[in-house]
Amino acid sequence: MNKVLISNLIFDSKSIISYSITAQPKITTDFPKILAMTIAIETDPNTGFKKFNTRAAKATEKISGKGYSVINNSELTSLPEPPPGAVFNAEEQEKYRKFKEDRRGAADYMNLEGEFSKYLEDVYSAPPVERESLTDECEIVVVGAGFAGLLLWYKLQHAGFKDVRFCEKGGDVGGTWYWNRYPGIACDVESYSYLPLLEEMDYFPTMKFAAGFEIMEYCQNMAAKYGFYDRCLFHTTVEETAWNEDTKRWTVKTDRGDAMQARFVVLANGILTTPKLARIKGMENFQGTAFHTSRWDYNVDLTGKRVGIIGTGATAVQVIPEIEKVVKELFVFQRTPSSIDVRDQRATTQEEITSWSKEPGWARARRERLAMISSGRTALKGNDDFLSGKVDYSKQRKQHTTKLSQEELIQKQLNTNFRIMEQIRARVDQIVEDPKTAAALKPYYPYGCKRPCFHDEYLPTFNKSHVTLVDTAPLGVTEINERGVVHEGKDYPLDVLIYATGFQWMATSTFNMITGPDGQTLQDKWKRNGTKTFLGLHSHGFPNLFIISGPQGGGGQFNFTRVIDAHADYVVWMLKTIKDKGAATIDVKKDAENDYAAHCREADINTQPLRDCISYYNGHGDGEPGSLAYYGGAKKWHEKRQEAQEKMEAYIFGEGN
Repeated sequence: MNKVLISNLIFDSKSIISYSITAQPKITTDFPKILAMTIAIETDPNTGFKKFNTRAAKATEKISGKGYSVINNSELTSLPEPPPGAVFNAEEQEKYRKFKEDRRGAADYMNLEGEFSKYLEDVYSAPPVERESLTDECEIVVVGAGFAGLLLWYKLQHAGFKDVRFCEKGGDVGGTWYWNRYPGIACDVESYSYLPLLEEMDYFPTMKFAAGFEIMEYCQNMAAKYGFYDRCLFHTTVEETAWNEDTKRWTVKTDRGDAMQARFVVLANGILTTPKLARIKGMENFQGTAFHTSRWDYNVDLTGKRVGIIGTGATAVQVIPEIEKVVKELFVFQRTPSSIDVRDQRATTQEEITSWSKEPGWARARRERLAMISSGRTALKGNDDFLSGKVDYSKQRKQHTTKLSQEELIQKQLNTNFRIMEQIRARVDQIVEDPKTAAALKPYYPYGCKRPCFHDEYLPTFNKSHVTLVDTAPLGVTEINERGVVHEGKDYPLDVLIYATGFQWMATSTFNMITGPDGQTLQDKWKRNGTKTFLGLHSHGFPNLFIISGPQGGGGQFNFTRVIDAHADYVVWMLKTIKDKGAATIDVKKDAENDYAAHCREADINTQPLRDCISYYNGHGDGEPGSLAYYGGAKKWHEKRQEAQEKMEAYIFGEGN
């Protein structure tokens, strides 16, 4: 009779003892099911910690694709020169103001509940691996298995923290790169600076702007190399995290029946975590196939189909040039045009790989040089000569004989941004043949106010006879029937309707699961008193809780990998500090939090003219100043972080269990 070792208990292969919390041990002969369920969680005999095997299989091999193509056409990979005398004068400012005000309040975004919850279903993985619920203790629970979770685990284990668990709602690692696997997906920050741990992984991205599918595979390789899969509970959504003052522990409850007790909780679930849909009359009546781009249905063959896509933001700009190659007809429903800048994609050269192989720390040095660039467009284009250290950026910058005031600096940047937007608008005229379509594709807002987009095939798409731009400005699509979209009394019959409507940006609704010692949720605190954190990493009254790349968290400029890296270093530093002090808890003083929140508000207000449009960057025009991203600049955030670490005056270290 064969015997199997499971969780330090020996059972024979014909019968197995199955334990229940509410019942006495019983004998069952359903061995395969119990075996599969039990193997998902076992105890490492060397460490005594739980090991997990809950990574889900890929749903279908159809999930594959490419990112930006290399385009060898200089007319498509360069911007026209700015028109002479381009000045952001009162006339142009009024044009921008009207463009903004016409669109204010147009979108009514809704919660994806009830019949709309289908847009949240995981279509990328097989069904969840069956496992038992966990009610034991661990030192650290981290929510999220994207870049932040992966990088944090790398740093935690190197600092000696081993009793760490991760909860991830998806079936695999990757975070945003797990959920976004639509055709054409690619990173808009150069991959040599964006991908973490490139030197440690001995990896060189194949393209300057890596495809999302390559990034997803890279995440999987990181997880495998550093033992992350053994630490992560996949298809596990944290539903409630409540502080127990008696035990000085967080009780972390999930949709899998877990109620784990953790000393520390780290929220690393990202800044764009929840898909959003605008409420459109009749959308539930559509009889064709509909899905959100973050849940791309690869079982739907678009070949020869009439396809509509609602939205022309960063996702749609990447999707549209890919799907137009196979569809019969494509209708693009646009409310607000994006700024479409040059991408100029290229492959990584062998010369670069040879050079970087001889340069220790090449990727981190490149990332730090990228952070030195103050211009968003310059940073996102990623000048290779500067980023490789061949050119000194400081020598290229214009030096002013007198120091400019804050207002003068903002106006100078607005003038520069206006000239860039004039070039981008001229590019539309240069490429798009139909004057009416070209006019609709021109954006009128400050450069960078909405997320900048880059593509060399997007604009030419609108010269194709089977592609139609439907300009729905300023209110967007207002009606959908069983056949398709209705706009201005005209029916657009569709077989497939794709929502490219984006994500919630740093929405405080994602913090309604955190309940502090006084019974107040983090969301309620911020609703009542305004968003208040210290460095974006702590919030007063919520001990032993850390937030990575959340509201008011700075440190990275245009590359969020640098933010994540800085925040992860800080979390590890604080955990080591707590350990060295023999403390049980860490909180921050209310005054320190109030001062930092006031600083965030002031920085937001001072730079508000740069975001004077309807954008998720400013809560679609309704965000309270200081409540979303940190706008004080990476240098200032790091100064405040360093000051806090040196003086230690902002922290409250508590005794206890």
